[in-house]
Amino acid sequence: MGVGSYAAPGWFVAVRGLMRKGELGPHDIAEALDDATRVAVADQIEAGLDILSDGELRRQRFVFEMYDNVDGLERIAPARRLGVPGYDMAPAFIARGPIAAPRGFGVVEDFLALKHLAPDRPLKLALPGPLTFALAVQAGDRDEAQVMDEIINMVRHELKALVAAGADYIQLDEPSFPSPPFGLSLDEGAAVINQALAGLPGRLAVHICFGNNAGRPFADRSLSRLMAAAERLECGQLVLEFANREMAEVEVLDPLAKHFDIAAGVIDVKNFHLESAESVAHRIRRCLEHVPAEKLTVTADCGFSALPRYLARQKLEAMVAGTRLVRAELAP
Repeated sequence: MGVGSYAAPGWFVAVRGLMRKGELGPHDIAEALDDATRVAVADQIEAGLDILSDGELRRQRFVFEMYDNVDGLERIAPARRLGVPGYDMAPAFIARGPIAAPRGFGVVEDFLALKHLAPDRPLKLALPGPLTFALAVQAGDRDEAQVMDEIINMVRHELKALVAAGADYIQLDEPSFPSPPFGLSLDEGAAVINQALAGLPGRLAVHICFGNNAGRPFADRSLSRLMAAAERLECGQLVLEFANREMAEVEVLDPLAKHFDIAAGVIDVKNFHLESAESVAHRIRRCLEHVPAEKLTVTADCGFSALPRYLARQKLEAMVAGTRLVRAELAP
């Protein structure tokens, strides 16, 4: 499976520019969003993926467009606007009043569009978790704990709406887990995620990574320092990145696999290097030294949104080809 986001087709990038300029009508926009999602789903099916995502092309820049649906925030202008794209150019906000998203984030609509396109396939929907939403928010004059509680409730409202819409495999993306907002400890960060997920049915996953804005991480990329807190997460699956770290610390999967299913990243989405099927198979074999085959899902390190589509598709195909090599070795 993929992690969540997919690379935008070139024509869709151009359409996004027209949308920002106000040069398209609502029917034009709806058609472009539908067509882009069709492309993302078709690429996944043709590459041979088992579990499909919507590609997140209806959302611009992962979490940042979702803030447009959030009440109680005042946008802060970035301190840097020139030069290479980076985290210091991302939107930031100050909490000025109660935080809520009464109209939702649009993720339910994303799921329904995906379900319409692939009604008979296993589907996964991913959305940013509460730590990641909070990372761009300053409490201002408000109490940080109260702001965090409001963000948890906001995310939980969207999760419940997804469940009500029929989503049975939901993933929270938490690139902020390695460096939680508001000075929270790792254990406190895990507790925040657990509050958002508490009591929800279906397959629940948490994706822990180190950031992928413009293909760049932003946190100390040591997995071992995260593991004690990660073991406290109350979910069924952990989604972790290994490929771009050259499979370093893959041994952390030994204790984790006792408590979780594992989705291991064996495709480096921060690198233009195209993996061979055999290199992917080698990475999968490394994971199987620590995780039983029935508990292992093969995935990429993160979403494909920072890659051109041609390369994203080739990497998907390599991921599937490598998986098939290992499946053949494991067959009775």
